[in-house]
Amino acid sequence: MAYVSMGEAHRRITDYLNRFSDAIYSQDVVSLKLLFSFSSNTHFLLPLADALNVFQDANRLIKQSDKYSQFGEIIVPLFRSLQNYRIGNLVDAYHAFEKSANAFLQEFRNWESAWALESLYVIAYEIRVLAERADRELAANGKSPEKLKAAGSFLMKVFGVLAGKGAKRVGALYVTCQLFKIYFKLGTVHLCRSVIRSIDTARIFDFEEFPKRDKVTYMYYTGRLEVFNENFPDADQKLSYALTHCNPRSEANIRMILKYLIPVKLSIGILPEEWMLEKYNLVEYSNIVQALRRGDLRLLRHALQEHEDRFLRSGVYLVLEKLELQVFQRLFKKIYIIQKQKDPSKAHQMKLEVIVKALKWLEMDMDVDEVECIVAILIHKNLVKGYFAHKSKVVVLSKQDPFPKLNGRPVNS
Repeated sequence: MAYVSMGEAHRRITDYLNRFSDAIYSQDVVSLKLLFSFSSNTHFLLPLADALNVFQDANRLIKQSDKYSQFGEIIVPLFRSLQNYRIGNLVDAYHAFEKSANAFLQEFRNWESAWALESLYVIAYEIRVLAERADRELAANGKSPEKLKAAGSFLMKVFGVLAGKGAKRVGALYVTCQLFKIYFKLGTVHLCRSVIRSIDTARIFDFEEFPKRDKVTYMYYTGRLEVFNENFPDADQKLSYALTHCNPRSEANIRMILKYLIPVKLSIGILPEEWMLEKYNLVEYSNIVQALRRGDLRLLRHALQEHEDRFLRSGVYLVLEKLELQVFQRLFKKIYIIQKQKDPSKAHQMKLEVIVKALKWLEMDMDVDEVECIVAILIHKNLVKGYFAHKSKVVVLSKQDPFPKLNGRPVNS
């Protein structure tokens, strides 16, 4: 920390106090939101923190001035948070920031208009990020991380303030998205449902009138929820909405959406092009797509094993594992095509032994009984049309469309 004189420290503190009070009196949200932004306004706030550590009497300055004192419950803990943030004491920084945020929320509740909404957005974002960092500090010290959960409780209060009538309700979706980020981080995604119900049942705002940024984020997270619930048609609709409306220059965000949309599309029989996987650095899906195209069970299992950790972290491993049935369907179809070329009159009669040999060629060791079980599942799930001739160990395929396409439908829907 560079040397700061007492006079310079006093100047920095009074400058901040003047900016804060002037921003509220003039309803200047652009200036006000920067005064809470620890993440993006460090060039201004960190020197202020240094000044606070030199000039120890900032509280007196606030209390003795009518201009500043009415905002003391917001500013005093905010200053304390900033001082702790500066020295890396993130747990105490979080505690003080939450106290300041609660005081600001009370003021915001009393204001009739929504002029300060963007400042509340910054507070919602900062409290989540600060809570994550505080939890890492707690965990590093062998203590239970609990601040992100506390931030979620605060944001539920914010949601309650915004989800009523009037212009403030447009902010409810932004806060919802911050809550989603917390719940996904904590692994408590079931809590998302209550917030979603509040938005859906209250009809607090026409969805299309929310800001595009918030709609994209909302659809991304609700789409991920549908993936976890294996509700692929709804997951497809929501993630596709997020992709269509995402800023085309935000390649990182597009990649995040595709990471979940691709498994959904694969599950309903739609394969992505290789250029897309390469462009957005999602090459872990390349061999899975090739396995589906070729009917190569060995390649699918190898791809799942190679990227197992990544797929498990994303929560899509089980979705991808279930693609085996589509791979089997493709393999059987290839055998059918070869038989049809050799002897068209008997193409619809497929011996189970032939399938066993094809699997052995792929280094997949299965006996006739196992293959019969797989074919039975394919028939049951309408991936194959036909029936068994059990005595002769033959699958008799339908002469019309023996291998139905999914055409955007999930298996067995």
